[in-house]
Amino acid sequence: MANFAKPDVPQFSVDVYQNEYLPEGGREVNAIVTVTATGGGAVTAPHLYGGGRGPSAAVAVMVDCSGSMDYPPAKMRNARDATAAAIDTLRDGVHFTVIAGTHVAQEVYPGGGRLAVADATTREQAKQALRRLGAGGGTAIGTWLRLAGRLLSSADVAIRHGILLTDGRNEHESPQDLRAALDECAGRFTCDARGVGTDWEVKEVTAIASALLGTADIVADPAGLAADFTRMMETAMGKEVADVALRVWTPVGANLRFVKQVAPAVEELTDRRAEAGPRSGDYPTGSWGDESRDYHLCVEVPAAGLGQEMLAARISLVVPQPDGQAHSLGGQGLVRAVWTDDMAASTSINPQVAHYTGQAELAQAIQQGLDLRKAGDFERATAKLGRAVQLASASGNADTAKLLSKVVDVVDAATGTVRLKAKVAEADEMTLETRSTKTVRVKK
Repeated sequence: MANFAKPDVPQFSVDVYQNEYLPEGGREVNAIVTVTATGGGAVTAPHLYGGGRGPSAAVAVMVDCSGSMDYPPAKMRNARDATAAAIDTLRDGVHFTVIAGTHVAQEVYPGGGRLAVADATTREQAKQALRRLGAGGGTAIGTWLRLAGRLLSSADVAIRHGILLTDGRNEHESPQDLRAALDECAGRFTCDARGVGTDWEVKEVTAIASALLGTADIVADPAGLAADFTRMMETAMGKEVADVALRVWTPVGANLRFVKQVAPAVEELTDRRAEAGPRSGDYPTGSWGDESRDYHLCVEVPAAGLGQEMLAARISLVVPQPDGQAHSLGGQGLVRAVWTDDMAASTSINPQVAHYTGQAELAQAIQQGLDLRKAGDFERATAKLGRAVQLASASGNADTAKLLSKVVDVVDAATGTVRLKAKVAEADEMTLETRSTKTVRVKK
């Protein structure tokens, strides 16, 4: 069992990378904002913590038990073993539950609408209960998420997290039902989603992780589930503060065009804004441990004369409270705009902005290319995937370049000249699609 010492609430810092110079009449300001959380800071927020070592937490593990999990039979056995490994990784004192998901959701452990509290006894009881897991029935993921949400909400804890495993498509409820469940659960808990094998729908699994601010990935070989579940649970146990929001203030006359996370993965946040007072909005980022993430902000400012300057945006980190107030986590970043007639200054593109603009285009090119390939439009698919190869090569995204090479034959990476492979393993195509939003950080 992992041993976690009690951390302090992490200290947040904000660094801004931008070219603040605009030409006369220029209105668009772009900036990359790096947010870093480090443990042991001076910030104290007692309400975020319970007793024991580490922040108080509750975890729900949702295991697909539909009929397809029996094909091959090793898949169900691997899922049981992976869940047992996740339970072994729980910190003492963490509340937890295991849910069996089919066309309905059932509590496997502890049952009775309760959560168990992790210790040697409950871990062993939970692993005994896993032996009763069998495959049979359909798939209605929204019901699993709703049950997880109800159980997790019953605990007065700082961190609420879910792990969801599926091997098939969500065939026993409508897309609208799943969307409604995600809307209901958003903000109540974060959730990592995994697809095992190759019979599941990538866009469903990635949409779950996106809506619930978690990660998505493929485990093509069920034998890899235990290691993946252990890593996910270790990461969940390392989270120290939940419900962190990126608060962005803009001045009168300015328009925040978009906010997106660009590292470690591309995630659009623009439409998730919650108003937070005059000219301020909060953008949810989920739970944090010791880590660093990058965000791309684009602000449209009122035009101004040469030599003038203005504050285009102010960024801070907060935990919104139910009473409408917010707990500040420290750190602040300023985005500036300065109008100049120096052509060299105003036309220079900041390296961080250029890099992440390319990474966002890379993710989009992969997704569009794979969709076109599935639709039989091979000419446009080749062009999009060729552009993706070019971008991956130019930015040094070696992992994505390697995944692309399993779908296309690369003739010239620098020019994006490629040929579609005649035969592509389904697992390779799904891995590329699932991991298409993962980015490589710019070397600062």
